[in-house]
Order: sequence, then structure tokens, then C-alpha cells
Amino acid sequence: MLHGHGDNGYLYSGEIIADFSSNVWYGGEPAGLKEFLFQQWKRINKYPEVLAESLTEKVSYHHGLDPENILINNGTTESLYLIAQAFKNKRSGIVVPSFSEYEDACSMFEHLIHFLPWQELEQWTNSLEQAYGQGYSNQPARPAWLNADLIWLGNPNNPTGAVLPALEAFIRRYPQIIFVVDEAFIEFTDSIRSSIRLIRELPNLVILRSLTKAFAIPGLRLGYIAADKEIISRLRALKLPWSVNALALEAGNFIFDRYEAIRLPLTKLLQDKASFSQQVAATGIKVYAGSTHFFLCETDHGDAAELQNFLLNKFRLLIRNAGNFRGLGARHFRLATLPPDKNRLLVNALKEW
Repeated sequence: MLHGHGDNGYLYSGEIIADFSSNVWYGGEPAGLKEFLFQQWKRINKYPEVLAESLTEKVSYHHGLDPENILINNGTTESLYLIAQAFKNKRSGIVVPSFSEYEDACSMFEHLIHFLPWQELEQWTNSLEQAYGQGYSNQPARPAWLNADLIWLGNPNNPTGAVLPALEAFIRRYPQIIFVVDEAFIEFTDSIRSSIRLIRELPNLVILRSLTKAFAIPGLRLGYIAADKEIISRLRALKLPWSVNALALEAGNFIFDRYEAIRLPLTKLLQDKASFSQQVAATGIKVYAGSTHFFLCETDHGDAAELQNFLLNKFRLLIRNAGNFRGLGARHFRLATLPPDKNRLLVNALKEW
């Protein structure tokens, strides 16, 4: 592991009053899920479905795709490593800053890696979308970093919460490149919609989805890949059997049987985020613009590690030190929005800092 992760409160022996390091929905799992899983307890006495076939049917139906377009996995991390393995030794461009597992997976399977700054990609996709609307009659010059077999990015991005609305034109223009688009936080934004609707049209698009963030079940490990049937077949040939345990599988069935009814309250969450980020900025902390419930910050003195220790030791508040994200510096940290009363605790602590 090159860079580590957030949500590492388990490393600290003392009580944590509020954990701002985790970008999982703070409201907890959907109502009724815990009781439902207790009722399914007997299922652990038998092996689960080999490839989560029942959940595959429900996910594919939900998205208007065929079951052959879907692969259910043990969270997004398994999805990433399967893709990196399937395309071993290829050239990968990773948009940074980003989730460290993109790089870790590509390194494990000996990809030739180069890094693409988010700002450059954003400028390029905006220019390309304009050219796409004109039939590419005035196409911008192709940048050198497009010399890749795969491009990996989060949309929305982690850790910044930024989004790329103009991604579709980019994917259409370069059919020889496989675009691995991580949509783990797509439920946390209203600035873009999922690109999963394009799977039937774009055989070079691979979408990663998570069920752990918006439904607050990261401990169960559950996610899926949506892609062209040939890519899914290639990945399925490498997948270990029974990687999705019986209770995670039943949790997925519960979610997709009630998907619309248990969606998180996005409007209220983003309103709370807007208020929270404004209060943080008022303390002198630099706050970066983003479109999700979490956002990137930069401390005005000291570094993020010192701030993390200060908040943890004096106030028992945990933030995500983002200094170990490639492309960021020692002063960067990430905050996720919690209920307003806990947000106020952090704002007051930052004022003292």
C-alpha cells in the first residue's frame, strides 16, 4: 500500500467524538437492514452464490443493462485489482489527486504509470466537449499524456469532490483507450449524473460503483462493475469464487429491492455541507470548491499532521490528513460533512487552532 486511507479511527485507543475522516454517509445503514440481515443469519451455514447471481440480476435490471454487463464484487477495491490484473503490463494514466488504490493496483500488475493533473484533464475535456458539439472541426491539440491504454479517474473525485461534466465527449473521442471511471460517490452529488447509461454505446467505458458509501455498510464490502460484455467476461475469468459473502449479498438484495425508498437525503446533506464549508473557511482555513458532501482543505499554518494530532488529542475529533495523496501537500486535509452539532464542534476547534 503506497498512500494509506482515511477512516482510520480504529488505530486510536481513545474515544472519538466525531469522525470527519470517513466520507461514508453519516446517517447509518438503511432502516430495517440490520433486522433483515439477522433474519438471514442461517445463510452463513452454507456457501454463498459463486458469482452473486441473484444480485447481478437485480443490478442489471435497475440500470437497464444485461446481466452480462455486471460483475458484483467485494467492494470497489476488488474491482480495481481485477481490472489491473486483466490489463497487466499496460500503460495507465491516473488522474491525480485520487484514491491511492488506483496506483497500488496498477503497480502490483506492472503497469507503466503516468499521472495526469486533474486541472489539465478538466481543461482538456471542456475544450473537447466544445469541439464535439462542432463535429470536431476545431479539435484542440492532443496532449502527450493521452498516450495510454487505460485512464483511471474518480467522478466525483476523491479527495476533492470535484466533478467532470464533460467526460462523455472525451470517452467518445478516444475509443482505443479504456476509461475506468470510479463512481463510488455519485450518490453524493447533483452536479452530474452517472455515466452508466452509456455502457451499451461505449465499449471502452468501465464504471465502478460502490454500495458501501451511500448506504453506510463499508464493513460488509460490496460494489460492482458495469462494462461491455467482453470486458466483464475477461474480468469474470480472473475473479475468485465466493468473494461476496452471504450477508453482503443479502444486503445488496435488500438495497435494490428498495432503492428509491432508501436513497440518502442529498439536498439536505449538500445544504449542510455548504454551511459547514463556509464556517470552516471563516476560520482562516482554505476550502477548495467541490460538488460532494466532503471537501478538501488547506491549513493556514503548521501542517495537516499537526492539525490532526491537535484535534484528536485535545478535542477527540478526527480529520483525514490528505498530505499523502499524490499531487497534494503536507497542509492538505479532507473533511466530510456530519450533523450540524458535530460540525460546530470542529469549527470551534479550528478557531482555537
